[in-house]
Amino acid sequence: MVKRKIALIGANGMLASMFQHCLPHGTDLHRFDLPDFDVTDGERVRQVLLPLQPDIILNCSAFTRVDECETQQQAAFAVNGEGPKNLAVAAQEVGATLVHISTDFVFSGAKQTPYTELDAPAPLSVYGQSKWKGEQAILESGLKDYYIVRTSWLYGPCGGNFVETMRRLACERETIGVVADQLGTPTYTGDLVEAVWALLGLIPGSSVPPAPAGIYHFSNEGQCSWYEFACEIMACLKRRGGTVKVREVRPLRTEEYPVAANRPAYSVLSKEKYRRVTGRCIPSWLQSLERYLLG
Repeated sequence: MVKRKIALIGANGMLASMFQHCLPHGTDLHRFDLPDFDVTDGERVRQVLLPLQPDIILNCSAFTRVDECETQQQAAFAVNGEGPKNLAVAAQEVGATLVHISTDFVFSGAKQTPYTELDAPAPLSVYGQSKWKGEQAILESGLKDYYIVRTSWLYGPCGGNFVETMRRLACERETIGVVADQLGTPTYTGDLVEAVWALLGLIPGSSVPPAPAGIYHFSNEGQCSWYEFACEIMACLKRRGGTVKVREVRPLRTEEYPVAANRPAYSVLSKEKYRRVTGRCIPSWLQSLERYLLG
């Protein structure tokens, strides 16, 4: 059997580490990241990927520090906007499938029901705007074989994220304040990786073919505020028997926790399209958080 060749872009990041940990049989992985591979350098992207002739280009590269994007706009738009364009051009030249990870931050948060793939993006921040530009670049490139996968509130091993921040603060403080009026869905990297493999038709033992190309939403099931998320993290840590110094998690309004970038007040994603196409069940955010912290 000929192995499917995968070019993993942004290989040193949190999500990419999970893709490497959960690699399907019958695949041949090639890792690329800074400083040797700069996604913003279109000619370098072509020089590396064209001789490799990958079957799949999996883009995990991103400028994800949301508040820093406000002051480093040029870098944000280069990585999140021009980078996907360069990868789309290379994918078209070699006949590869491009998988691009995007974000709930492309939406304004004005809705009160889960966002579908048909809802119009209206990002509030430079980060969201730059990610939306990257999506547009792929859509306008002429590439036919692509998956744009939007996700939200991502956490997992091998990277900085909200869960690990709360785990650290649990040992340092007796009181913490967390925003309670922004609603979304935490997503475990292990579940997102499995969803991407399912879209590509690479789940071991499954006879489901690859999904049609296009935009897909994936997060864990359910919704919560950052405050509720923090409370559940503390509860899980206590159940595990770890050191939890925190006695109170205090709910805050958004205006009580000023940051550089505006966040959507509501960014829950509808997974109906993903479920319909793949036929797969999605774990709740509570289940996956417990599995991550207690497993």
